Amino acid sequence: MGLTARDMSDMGRLAQLAANPQDTTREEIYLAVASLYRVQSAHLNTRERELMHDILRRLTSDVEMAIRIALAERLSEDTTAPHELIMLLADDRIEVARPVILRSPLLSDEDMLQLVAECGSSHQEAVASRANISEPVADALAKCEAETVLIALVRNVTARISSTAYELLVEKSRQLSDLQAPLAQRKDLPAELANRMCNWVSDALKTYIVQNYAVEAKRLDAAFAHAETVVKSEPAPPKTPPAEGASKLVDKLATAGQLKPGFLLRVLHQGQIDLFDLAFARLLGLSLAELRQYLYEKGPKGVALLCRAVGIDRCVFATVFNLSRQARLMKPALSAGEMTEVEAIFSGFSKAAAMTEIHRC
Repeated sequence: MGLTARDMSDMGRLAQLAANPQDTTREEIYLAVASLYRVQSAHLNTRERELMHDILRRLTSDVEMAIRIALAERLSEDTTAPHELIMLLADDRIEVARPVILRSPLLSDEDMLQLVAECGSSHQEAVASRANISEPVADALAKCEAETVLIALVRNVTARISSTAYELLVEKSRQLSDLQAPLAQRKDLPAELANRMCNWVSDALKTYIVQNYAVEAKRLDAAFAHAETVVKSEPAPPKTPPAEGASKLVDKLATAGQLKPGFLLRVLHQGQIDLFDLAFARLLGLSLAELRQYLYEKGPKGVALLCRAVGIDRCVFATVFNLSRQARLMKPALSAGEMTEVEAIFSGFSKAAAMTEIHRC
Protein backbone atom coordinates (compact mmCIF):
# COMPACT_ATOMS: atom_id res chain seq x y z
CA MET A 1 0.00 0.00 0.00
CA GLY A 2 1.39 3.45 -0.97
CA LEU A 3 1.29 6.71 0.91
CA THR A 4 -2.10 8.20 1.71
CA ALA A 5 -3.02 11.73 0.70
CA ARG A 6 -2.59 12.78 4.32
CA ASP A 7 0.89 11.29 4.48
CA MET A 8 1.89 13.14 1.31
CA SER A 9 0.43 16.34 2.70
CA ASP A 10 2.42 15.89 5.91
CA MET A 11 5.61 15.34 3.92
CA GLY A 12 5.02 18.45 1.85
CA ARG A 13 4.30 20.49 4.96
CA LEU A 14 7.40 19.17 6.71
CA ALA A 15 9.61 20.01 3.75
CA GLN A 16 8.16 23.53 3.67
CA LEU A 17 8.75 24.02 7.40
CA ALA A 18 12.33 22.76 7.12
CA ALA A 19 13.05 25.51 4.59
CA ASN A 20 11.09 28.21 6.48
CA PRO A 21 10.24 27.00 10.01
CA GLN A 22 8.41 30.15 11.17
CA ASP A 23 6.83 29.26 14.54
CA THR A 24 7.77 25.58 14.46
CA THR A 25 11.09 24.58 16.07
CA ARG A 26 13.61 22.56 14.13
CA GLU A 27 13.55 19.96 16.89
CA GLU A 28 9.84 19.40 16.25
CA ILE A 29 10.44 19.09 12.52
CA TYR A 30 13.34 16.71 13.07
CA LEU A 31 11.36 14.37 15.32
CA ALA A 32 8.28 14.52 13.11
CA VAL A 33 10.25 13.66 9.98
CA ALA A 34 12.16 10.91 11.77
CA SER A 35 8.90 9.42 13.08
CA LEU A 36 7.19 9.52 9.69
CA TYR A 37 10.34 8.15 8.03
CA ARG A 38 10.41 5.22 10.48
CA VAL A 39 6.72 4.39 10.22
CA GLN A 40 6.29 4.82 6.46
CA SER A 41 9.73 3.71 5.30
CA ALA A 42 8.48 0.54 3.59
CA HIS A 43 6.01 2.55 1.50
CA LEU A 44 8.31 5.37 0.36
CA ASN A 45 9.69 5.54 -3.14
CA THR A 46 13.29 6.51 -3.84
CA ARG A 47 12.59 10.21 -4.29
CA GLU A 48 10.55 10.40 -1.08
CA ARG A 49 13.25 8.61 0.92
CA GLU A 50 15.90 10.95 -0.46
CA LEU A 51 13.80 13.97 0.48
CA MET A 52 13.27 12.85 4.07
CA HIS A 53 16.91 11.85 4.47
CA ASP A 54 18.00 15.24 3.14
CA ILE A 55 15.68 17.07 5.58
CA LEU A 56 17.10 15.13 8.53
CA ARG A 57 20.68 15.63 7.39
CA ARG A 58 20.19 19.39 7.03
CA LEU A 59 18.55 19.70 10.43
CA THR A 60 21.05 17.55 12.36
CA SER A 61 23.50 20.32 13.25
CA ASP A 62 20.67 22.57 14.53
CA VAL A 63 18.91 20.03 16.72
CA GLU A 64 19.84 19.68 20.40
CA MET A 65 22.13 16.71 20.99
CA ALA A 66 19.89 15.41 23.77
CA ILE A 67 17.09 14.96 21.24
CA ARG A 68 19.35 13.19 18.76
CA ILE A 69 20.66 10.93 21.54
CA ALA A 70 17.12 10.09 22.61
CA LEU A 71 16.23 9.17 19.02
CA ALA A 72 19.37 7.04 18.70
CA GLU A 73 18.59 5.20 21.93
CA ARG A 74 15.03 4.60 20.78
CA LEU A 75 16.11 3.18 17.41
CA SER A 76 19.25 1.35 18.51
CA GLU A 77 17.47 -2.02 18.75
CA ASP A 78 14.66 -1.35 16.27
CA THR A 79 14.77 -3.93 13.48
CA THR A 80 12.27 -2.00 11.36
CA ALA A 81 14.01 1.38 11.31
CA PRO A 82 15.13 2.67 7.90
CA HIS A 83 18.74 1.79 7.23
CA GLU A 84 19.48 5.32 5.98
CA LEU A 85 18.25 6.78 9.28
CA ILE A 86 20.41 4.38 11.29
CA MET A 87 23.48 5.33 9.23
CA LEU A 88 22.69 9.03 9.65
CA LEU A 89 22.72 8.56 13.41
CA ALA A 90 25.83 6.37 13.32
CA ASP A 91 27.68 9.12 11.46
CA ASP A 92 26.63 11.79 13.99
CA ARG A 93 28.65 12.93 17.02
CA ILE A 94 29.85 9.94 19.04
CA GLU A 95 27.40 10.68 21.88
CA VAL A 96 24.59 10.14 19.37
CA ALA A 97 26.27 7.42 17.36
CA ARG A 98 27.41 5.15 20.21
CA PRO A 99 24.10 3.37 21.05
CA VAL A 100 23.42 2.74 17.37
CA ILE A 101 26.93 1.45 16.64
CA LEU A 102 26.94 -0.78 19.70
CA ARG A 103 23.47 -2.29 19.37
CA SER A 104 21.73 -1.77 16.04
CA PRO A 105 21.07 -5.12 14.30
CA LEU A 106 20.74 -3.25 11.00
CA LEU A 107 24.42 -2.37 10.68
CA SER A 108 26.23 -4.70 8.29
CA ASP A 109 29.94 -5.45 8.04
CA GLU A 110 30.09 -3.03 5.11
CA ASP A 111 28.54 -0.31 7.26
CA MET A 112 31.05 -0.85 10.05
CA LEU A 113 33.98 -0.93 7.63
CA GLN A 114 32.75 2.39 6.28
CA LEU A 115 32.62 3.86 9.80
CA VAL A 116 36.13 2.59 10.57
CA ALA A 117 37.48 4.09 7.33
CA GLU A 118 35.70 7.44 7.44
CA CYS A 119 35.21 8.32 11.11
CA GLY A 120 37.54 9.17 13.97
CA SER A 121 38.89 7.12 16.84
CA SER A 122 35.78 7.53 19.03
CA HIS A 123 33.58 5.88 16.39
CA GLN A 124 36.25 3.24 15.75
CA GLU A 125 36.38 2.46 19.47
CA ALA A 126 32.59 2.00 19.52
CA VAL A 127 32.82 -0.40 16.56
CA ALA A 128 35.61 -2.29 18.37
CA SER A 129 33.32 -2.68 21.41
CA ARG A 130 30.35 -4.02 19.42
CA ALA A 131 29.43 -7.62 20.16
CA ASN A 132 30.43 -10.37 17.71
CA ILE A 133 32.29 -8.23 15.18
CA SER A 134 33.61 -10.28 12.27
CA GLU A 135 37.19 -10.93 11.16
CA PRO A 136 37.10 -8.36 8.30
CA VAL A 137 35.97 -5.65 10.73
CA ALA A 138 38.58 -6.71 13.31
CA ASP A 139 41.24 -6.68 10.58
CA ALA A 140 40.36 -3.07 9.75
CA LEU A 141 40.38 -2.06 13.42
CA ALA A 142 43.77 -3.69 14.01
CA LYS A 143 45.22 -1.29 11.42
CA CYS A 144 44.05 1.77 13.39
CA GLU A 145 46.65 3.88 15.14
CA ALA A 146 44.68 4.92 18.23
CA GLU A 147 45.71 2.83 21.26
CA THR A 148 42.21 3.09 22.77
CA VAL A 149 40.74 1.44 19.67
CA LEU A 150 43.23 -1.44 19.77
CA ILE A 151 42.65 -2.02 23.49
CA ALA A 152 38.88 -1.99 23.01
CA LEU A 153 39.26 -4.58 20.26
CA VAL A 154 41.37 -7.05 22.26
CA ARG A 155 39.17 -6.60 25.34
CA ASN A 156 36.09 -7.50 23.30
CA VAL A 157 35.93 -11.22 24.06
CA THR A 158 33.25 -11.77 21.40
CA ALA A 159 35.34 -10.24 18.60
CA ARG A 160 36.60 -12.71 16.01
CA ILE A 161 40.24 -11.80 15.41
CA SER A 162 42.19 -13.42 12.58
CA SER A 163 45.79 -14.58 12.81
CA THR A 164 46.76 -11.71 10.49
CA ALA A 165 45.19 -9.17 12.84
CA TYR A 166 46.88 -10.81 15.82
CA GLU A 167 50.26 -10.53 14.06
CA LEU A 168 49.72 -6.81 13.66
CA LEU A 169 48.43 -6.30 17.21
CA VAL A 170 51.35 -8.18 18.74
CA GLU A 171 53.81 -6.10 16.73
CA LYS A 172 52.11 -2.89 17.85
CA SER A 173 52.32 -4.04 21.48
CA ARG A 174 56.10 -3.53 21.29
CA GLN A 175 55.51 0.21 21.60
CA LEU A 176 52.10 0.24 23.29
CA SER A 177 52.64 -1.19 26.75
CA ASP A 178 48.99 -0.78 27.79
CA LEU A 179 48.02 -3.13 24.96
CA GLN A 180 50.24 -5.97 26.18
CA ALA A 181 48.25 -7.30 29.14
CA PRO A 182 44.78 -7.41 27.51
CA LEU A 183 46.36 -8.96 24.41
CA ALA A 184 48.19 -11.66 26.38
CA GLN A 185 44.94 -12.46 28.21
CA ARG A 186 43.09 -13.31 24.99
CA LYS A 187 42.32 -17.03 25.11
CA ASP A 188 42.51 -17.27 21.32
CA LEU A 189 45.92 -15.58 20.97
CA PRO A 190 48.16 -18.03 19.05
CA ALA A 191 50.86 -19.49 21.32
CA GLU A 192 53.58 -18.59 18.82
CA LEU A 193 52.64 -14.92 19.06
CA ALA A 194 52.41 -15.08 22.84
CA ASN A 195 55.92 -16.49 22.80
CA ARG A 196 57.11 -13.61 20.63
CA MET A 197 55.76 -11.08 23.12
CA CYS A 198 58.14 -12.42 25.75
CA ASN A 199 60.85 -10.34 24.06
CA TRP A 200 59.43 -7.07 25.35
CA VAL A 201 56.78 -7.55 28.06
CA SER A 202 57.31 -7.28 31.82
CA ASP A 203 58.45 -10.21 33.96
CA ALA A 204 54.97 -10.54 35.46
CA LEU A 205 53.42 -10.79 32.02
CA LYS A 206 56.05 -13.30 30.90
CA THR A 207 55.06 -15.48 33.84
CA TYR A 208 51.40 -15.21 32.83
CA ILE A 209 52.24 -16.19 29.25
CA VAL A 210 54.30 -19.19 30.35
CA GLN A 211 51.51 -20.39 32.65
CA ASN A 212 48.69 -19.94 30.14
CA TYR A 213 50.18 -20.82 26.74
CA ALA A 214 51.90 -23.90 25.38
CA VAL A 215 55.18 -22.09 24.74
CA GLU A 216 58.15 -24.13 23.54
CA ALA A 217 60.85 -24.07 26.21
CA LYS A 218 63.68 -23.65 23.71
CA ARG A 219 62.08 -20.69 22.01
CA LEU A 220 61.16 -19.13 25.33
CA ASP A 221 64.76 -19.41 26.54
CA ALA A 222 65.90 -17.67 23.37
CA ALA A 223 63.38 -14.89 23.92
CA PHE A 224 64.51 -14.38 27.51
CA ALA A 225 68.15 -14.36 26.39
CA HIS A 226 67.40 -11.70 23.82
CA ALA A 227 65.55 -9.58 26.36
CA GLU A 228 68.45 -9.91 28.82
CA THR A 229 70.91 -8.75 26.14
CA VAL A 230 68.80 -5.69 25.45
CA VAL A 231 68.51 -4.85 29.14
CA LYS A 232 72.26 -5.20 29.72
CA SER A 233 73.25 -3.05 26.75
CA GLU A 234 74.50 0.40 27.60
CA PRO A 235 72.69 3.14 25.70
CA ALA A 236 74.19 6.60 25.46
CA PRO A 237 73.37 8.87 28.40
CA PRO A 238 70.94 11.77 27.87
CA LYS A 239 72.19 14.90 26.14
CA THR A 240 72.10 18.29 27.83
CA PRO A 241 70.37 20.06 26.21
CA PRO A 242 68.36 17.67 24.01
CA ALA A 243 68.53 17.96 20.25
CA GLU A 244 66.65 20.87 18.67
CA GLY A 245 64.36 18.43 16.83
CA ALA A 246 63.18 16.94 20.14
CA SER A 247 62.25 20.37 21.48
CA LYS A 248 60.33 21.23 18.31
CA LEU A 249 58.43 17.94 18.41
CA VAL A 250 57.43 18.42 22.05
CA ASP A 251 56.31 22.00 21.32
CA LYS A 252 54.24 20.83 18.36
CA LEU A 253 52.55 18.03 20.32
CA ALA A 254 51.84 20.28 23.29
CA THR A 255 50.33 22.97 21.07
CA ALA A 256 48.08 20.38 19.38
CA GLY A 257 47.01 18.91 22.73
CA GLN A 258 48.59 15.56 21.83
CA LEU A 259 51.34 15.47 24.45
CA LYS A 260 50.07 12.66 26.69
CA PRO A 261 51.46 9.90 28.97
CA GLY A 262 51.17 7.38 26.14
CA PHE A 263 53.75 9.37 24.17
CA LEU A 264 56.16 9.26 27.15
CA LEU A 265 55.93 5.49 27.37
CA ARG A 266 56.33 5.04 23.63
CA VAL A 267 59.55 7.07 23.34
CA LEU A 268 60.93 5.54 26.55
CA HIS A 269 60.45 2.04 25.09
CA GLN A 270 62.19 3.25 21.93
CA GLY A 271 65.18 4.41 23.96
CA GLN A 272 64.68 8.10 23.10
CA ILE A 273 65.60 9.23 26.60
CA ASP A 274 66.24 12.89 25.70
CA LEU A 275 62.79 13.17 24.15
CA PHE A 276 61.29 11.34 27.16
CA ASP A 277 62.85 13.75 29.66
CA LEU A 278 61.85 16.82 27.67
CA ALA A 279 58.23 15.69 27.15
CA PHE A 280 57.91 14.65 30.81
CA ALA A 281 59.15 18.07 31.94
CA ARG A 282 56.69 19.85 29.63
CA LEU A 283 53.73 17.81 30.94
CA LEU A 284 54.66 18.68 34.51
CA GLY A 285 55.48 22.35 33.92
CA LEU A 286 59.07 21.84 35.11
CA SER A 287 62.36 22.87 33.61
CA LEU A 288 64.45 20.05 32.15
CA ALA A 289 66.95 20.38 35.01
CA GLU A 290 64.18 20.20 37.63
CA LEU A 291 62.63 17.14 35.97
CA ARG A 292 65.94 15.29 35.79
CA GLN A 293 66.74 16.08 39.41
CA TYR A 294 63.38 14.77 40.52
CA LEU A 295 63.42 11.76 38.22
CA TYR A 296 66.98 10.58 38.78
CA GLU A 297 68.01 11.93 42.20
CA LYS A 298 64.95 11.59 44.43
CA GLY A 299 64.66 7.82 44.28
CA PRO A 300 61.62 5.65 43.54
CA LYS A 301 59.32 7.91 45.57
CA GLY A 302 60.18 10.84 43.30
CA VAL A 303 59.49 8.78 40.16
CA ALA A 304 56.18 7.61 41.62
CA LEU A 305 55.09 11.22 42.29
CA LEU A 306 55.98 12.23 38.73
CA CYS A 307 54.04 9.29 37.30
CA ARG A 308 51.03 9.97 39.51
CA ALA A 309 51.00 13.64 38.56
CA VAL A 310 50.68 12.96 34.82
CA GLY A 311 48.33 9.99 35.15
CA ILE A 312 50.71 7.09 34.52
CA ASP A 313 49.16 3.99 36.11
CA ARG A 314 50.73 2.11 39.02
CA CYS A 315 51.13 -1.02 36.89
CA VAL A 316 53.41 0.91 34.51
CA PHE A 317 55.60 2.43 37.25
CA ALA A 318 58.17 -0.38 37.14
CA THR A 319 58.61 0.10 33.39
CA VAL A 320 59.23 3.84 33.77
CA PHE A 321 61.57 3.35 36.72
CA ASN A 322 63.60 0.55 35.16
CA LEU A 323 63.97 1.94 31.64
CA SER A 324 64.75 5.49 32.74
CA ARG A 325 67.51 4.22 35.03
CA GLN A 326 68.97 1.91 32.43
CA ALA A 327 69.21 4.89 30.09
CA ARG A 328 71.16 6.76 32.80
CA LEU A 329 73.38 3.73 33.41
CA MET A 330 71.90 3.38 36.90
CA LYS A 331 70.91 0.14 38.59
CA PRO A 332 67.09 -0.09 38.78
CA ALA A 333 67.02 -1.76 42.19
CA LEU A 334 64.07 -1.35 44.56
CA SER A 335 64.10 -2.30 48.24
CA ALA A 336 61.00 -3.47 50.10
CA GLY A 337 60.85 -0.17 51.95
CA GLU A 338 61.00 1.79 48.70
CA MET A 339 58.22 -0.30 47.22
CA THR A 340 56.09 0.54 50.25
CA GLU A 341 56.74 4.24 49.63
CA VAL A 342 55.79 3.84 45.97
CA GLU A 343 52.53 2.11 46.88
CA ALA A 344 51.75 4.91 49.34
CA ILE A 345 52.17 7.53 46.61
CA PHE A 346 49.76 5.83 44.21
CA SER A 347 47.18 5.06 46.88
CA GLY A 348 47.47 8.29 48.87
CA PHE A 349 47.88 11.03 46.25
CA SER A 350 45.47 12.27 43.62
CA LYS A 351 46.93 13.62 40.37
CA ALA A 352 46.41 17.18 41.59
CA ALA A 353 47.96 16.47 45.00
CA ALA A 354 51.00 14.84 43.39
CA MET A 355 51.45 17.83 41.08
CA THR A 356 51.19 20.21 44.04
CA GLU A 357 53.75 18.20 46.00
CA ILE A 358 56.22 18.26 43.09
CA HIS A 359 55.98 22.03 42.63
CA ARG A 360 56.10 22.63 46.37
CA CYS A 361 59.48 20.92 46.53
